[in-house]
Amino acid sequence: MITEPLPGMTAPDSEMEAVFAHLMDIDQDGARMAKTIRRTFDMLLDGQHTGRFRWEQLHKTEKTHCGTLIEINLQREFDFADGEVLDYSINGTEVDCKYSQKLADWMIPPEAIGRILLGLWANDKAAHWSAGLVRASEEHLNPGANRDAKRTLSRRGRTAIRWLFKDAPLQENVLLRIPDKDIDAIFRSASGQKRVNELFRRAQGRPISRTVVATVAMQEDYMKRVRGNGGARSALRPEGIVIFGQYKNHVQAAVSLGLPVPGPGEFVSVRLARRHAHHGAAPYLELDEEQWVVAGEDDPVELAPLLPNVGPL
Repeated sequence: MITEPLPGMTAPDSEMEAVFAHLMDIDQDGARMAKTIRRTFDMLLDGQHTGRFRWEQLHKTEKTHCGTLIEINLQREFDFADGEVLDYSINGTEVDCKYSQKLADWMIPPEAIGRILLGLWANDKAAHWSAGLVRASEEHLNPGANRDAKRTLSRRGRTAIRWLFKDAPLQENVLLRIPDKDIDAIFRSASGQKRVNELFRRAQGRPISRTVVATVAMQEDYMKRVRGNGGARSALRPEGIVIFGQYKNHVQAAVSLGLPVPGPGEFVSVRLARRHAHHGAAPYLELDEEQWVVAGEDDPVELAPLLPNVGPL
């Protein structure tokens, strides 16, 4: 029985494997980590009060604070115990949490040398994130240190990362996905309601989060700007535009039309047209005893059907 690694082999890191197994057990698909990163970005941007939606719009001190805020929010999400020296104690093992805007470009303090790192990366524009574990041992570190005595992973250290999730999708910020001319049109008006109307008019067929609505409205009652009875649903109905939200029948309607499915706290807008022969085999939806399809450029504008809100998710 072999008890020692063969030449060229690396001995298994039982502590790291135990931390890895625990994190995968409590977040099998990474949804909780992704949600935490998304929430952290949104907290920093504070779009509802500032109208900001790009990383570049943050102040230098806010960018610097991002890593600390991710560390705090992860601890809140997973209820990690405090470490005696490092950020967390996970299954009795000290773990330091690090975040960087460049993949694996984590700054490692002296107290973390030889310890396990939980390293994260995320890019809002790319809508992707990664998280992995690595032991910050000497053979994994570059020799130099900055004035704070912090060091970085070497090439060997980067290849030693045990990825929990790599290039996983991050909930998109639709304002980073639409053309600048549309952004200019959305934010041109001084009216929060008109800005929200323009958002749903110009970002059709894309999931739009509540945070984006709040950023565009810049008002405390931003959800009121989406609803009927004076909100975007009422204002855009004459243009044939409907707004699907987090109701079971809305989700079913989006699926029927082949649209992105709005998740919790999301909306999808689209212009509809009555189904005619020229639509061929296009997916359709039955409402008000009529068949409706996603409108094409040549379809005339007509009053959209009313879509009741049935069964919240």
